[in-house]
Amino acid sequence: MKSIGIGLAGFGTVGGGVYKNLESNRALLAQRLGATFEIRRIAVRDLAKSRPVEAPVDLFTTDLDALISDPSIQVIIELMGGVEIPLAFVRKAIEAGKIVVTGNKALLAEHGAELFALAREKRVPIFYEAAVAGGIPIIKTVREAFIGNRFQSIHAILNGTSNYILTRMSEAGLDFAPALAEAKALGYAEADPTLDINGWDAAHKAIILASLAYGFWVESSQIHVSGIDKLTGDDIRFTRQLGYTIKLLATIKADAADEIEVRVCPTLIPKSHVLASVNGVFNAVWLRGDVVGEALFYGRGAGQDPTSSSVIADLAETVTALESPSRCYGFTSHDLYGKLKPIEDATSQFYLRLLVDDTPGVLAQIAGILGTAGIGISSVIQPEGHDTGQLPLVLMIHDATFGQMREAASQIAALPCVKAEPTLLPVETFA
Repeated sequence: MKSIGIGLAGFGTVGGGVYKNLESNRALLAQRLGATFEIRRIAVRDLAKSRPVEAPVDLFTTDLDALISDPSIQVIIELMGGVEIPLAFVRKAIEAGKIVVTGNKALLAEHGAELFALAREKRVPIFYEAAVAGGIPIIKTVREAFIGNRFQSIHAILNGTSNYILTRMSEAGLDFAPALAEAKALGYAEADPTLDINGWDAAHKAIILASLAYGFWVESSQIHVSGIDKLTGDDIRFTRQLGYTIKLLATIKADAADEIEVRVCPTLIPKSHVLASVNGVFNAVWLRGDVVGEALFYGRGAGQDPTSSSVIADLAETVTALESPSRCYGFTSHDLYGKLKPIEDATSQFYLRLLVDDTPGVLAQIAGILGTAGIGISSVIQPEGHDTGQLPLVLMIHDATFGQMREAASQIAALPCVKAEPTLLPVETFA
């Protein structure tokens, strides 16, 4: 039986899970694939560091180049995290003709175009199922299972930490700070959760999905990204009254002119939509194709076992790639679509929350600014029971462009009667 040599770069949570699960399911994989996987070197930063998964000491090294120069290694698994060191390492691996398996979403989002071009030149594939949505097999689905579809839209919850925080804010009535503290205490949030709560972890994954679906590599500098850290318990309560829930949602869709909109931000979702019921640390991807129609994928988006499951699925693909090289090296570009739509031109309904003086004429001033901009108001909530002289004011806005709404919100914020920065969130109708 054929034995495939693996060099594993990174032995943290996911790297340890890959080693553990390859060992525990060795016989199963051998029967299904007709091949075995042998991890022959493991590169780590600190040899003395204690690790929850044990492996033979003689496998470990601090020399990344040792994985590339070893002729018994055909496949490199990159699970280090970060961008610059993995970028140099993956370049070298491809140059050396090694197949690459990676779960590094930031690396691919920032440098995918370059790496896939190099992979095509060297005729060496890159596999990256673990880079998006953990254990959900969405990369293979978009790239292969739905290859006969034009994608009309993809909406996804791609960050478990932020989804847990929003779930607890909704279910337990917590504000953002205590919900984040709870997520940290339970191990759902890193010590530094910045990329989770500012939206960029989900955005890196959205860039990969959008690029695969629409055939051109999306630049990270050209998409709209915002996080959940400015949301309050009031936002959760008011949106619930209006029939919505708030999720950090990746929205990827094509318009009639084949321009592609990509954004990641807190978004109001109707309670009746299936994505509204995706709670806790779970991820989900809801997509619509012109042939398949609507499809939903749901599962754990992170963690040792779900993510290592996707890495092992990619390893299974390397068996075929080594025996029968294909023309697909991880990403196939095409020119069926136009370009990325600037966020200022994208259209949505909106939720606008303000803190204003409790005095006559305030609503008229705000409505005047919106009316002058040609923006319609669909409903207003002005809660009673505030005795501080100030009160929240919530307006639901008819369709407008992001550019129109940002300009109007800026003018509204400048009014003397407005006492805090406005909160502006899009509303997704899934039309």
